[in-house]
Amino acid sequence: MRVHFIAIGGSAMHNLAIALCLKGIAVTGSDDEIFDPARSRLEKYGLLPAEFGWHPERITPDLDAVVLGMHARIDNPELIRAQELGLKIYSYPEYLYEQSKDKLRIVIGGSHGKTTTTAMILHVLAHCGIEADYMVGAQLKGFEVMVRLSHTAKVMVIEGDEYLTSPIDRRPKFHLYRPNVAIITGIEWDHINVFPTFDIYREQFSKFIDLIEPDGTLIYCDEDKEVHRVAVENRRTDIQKLPYVCPEHRVVDGVTEIGHTKLRIFGHHNLLNLTAARLACRQVGVTDEQFDEAISTFEGASKRLELVKKSESSRDRMGATGHFDCAVYKDFAHAPSKLRATIHAMREQYPDRRLVACMELHTFSSLTQEFLQQYSHSMDEADVRYVYFSQHALQLKKLPPLDPEEVRKAFGGNVEVFTDSATMVAKVKAMEWKNANLLMMSSGNFDGIDFNQLAEEVLG
Repeated sequence: MRVHFIAIGGSAMHNLAIALCLKGIAVTGSDDEIFDPARSRLEKYGLLPAEFGWHPERITPDLDAVVLGMHARIDNPELIRAQELGLKIYSYPEYLYEQSKDKLRIVIGGSHGKTTTTAMILHVLAHCGIEADYMVGAQLKGFEVMVRLSHTAKVMVIEGDEYLTSPIDRRPKFHLYRPNVAIITGIEWDHINVFPTFDIYREQFSKFIDLIEPDGTLIYCDEDKEVHRVAVENRRTDIQKLPYVCPEHRVVDGVTEIGHTKLRIFGHHNLLNLTAARLACRQVGVTDEQFDEAISTFEGASKRLELVKKSESSRDRMGATGHFDCAVYKDFAHAPSKLRATIHAMREQYPDRRLVACMELHTFSSLTQEFLQQYSHSMDEADVRYVYFSQHALQLKKLPPLDPEEVRKAFGGNVEVFTDSATMVAKVKAMEWKNANLLMMSSGNFDGIDFNQLAEEVLG
């Protein structure tokens, strides 16, 4: 079998290409540019194109399938050639469904918490010896690739993104997976370039529920009023509905505990994700005792409240544990609810620490003037609040310029706004870091900040 990828360098696309290669399928691909880590990973598996660019002569009648990435344009010459030849053209969500339609599919949807919940489920299943295929949106510790497809697994766990499927398929990706077990973690307006109103955005989750397989299960966060609304308004009687809320817990010496289980993660939002993962794992036969044993070793998904570095206090060096003077964390948070949840988690876990929170406006939505008002007071629980955005990023996204003062007012007037990351970093480094934590939040990297180097310099 031969499969060709148009825009093979995408985050999900290159992982799917590697997964198919590992499954024994002959894979080729094209792209106009490929950056690391995709470049080095494709090269490792012999899948890196010999030259970049689009080459319609590579599209031949003997191809069994063409997978079209979101990065490709509708006038892509390879796509046009595939259409002329009448080849079967899939988006990567379509192809994932084709590869998993005979498996039990657990699909995690929501505006936030998808990656962490997916990672938790996979961690527990692996710990319990339950083979599972998967697609997840971040590199996970202990997993070589972000996509796994096999002939033997009976379960597939899929992170269900609500963004569009491909240039020629304008459906949200998670509408194509037809879950047996569906999770909705939260609903907060995002991707305003394709969902111009909140009502249109919320409707995508209602449709997601409609697409659950008969006799399936919906697991939903009952603390989120919008999730509660779409779940309750849906009148399907042929699915099981399982609402969840944050479990009872306590923080002892800087460690979060549920019952007798000590966790390596913390924060209200992570405990919600944990509960959703528990309910999903029950659907495939994992007991609560097995779940608790497994989840106690879960350290979190990459860039999701990830500890970069901590400095130990003198008490630690004398033998006590769980205390340190300063810690640097990074988080993928960029939407308003994510900022609130992540900052609240840091505040709850370290109530006696001064908290310095830095966030980058990086996504299309966050850099749009009409969306900025959603950030009002989203960083209030931090003691020092810095917001950075790049004027160059606005140009790349073809958005009008932003006035830093407008950004400051949108956040409630209680932030300092930077358009030069070096200036912000210099101010961070100049601070006194005794009994204080630094939280860096972005879906980008603050225009090239090396978080490990920053942590080293902050902590001395």
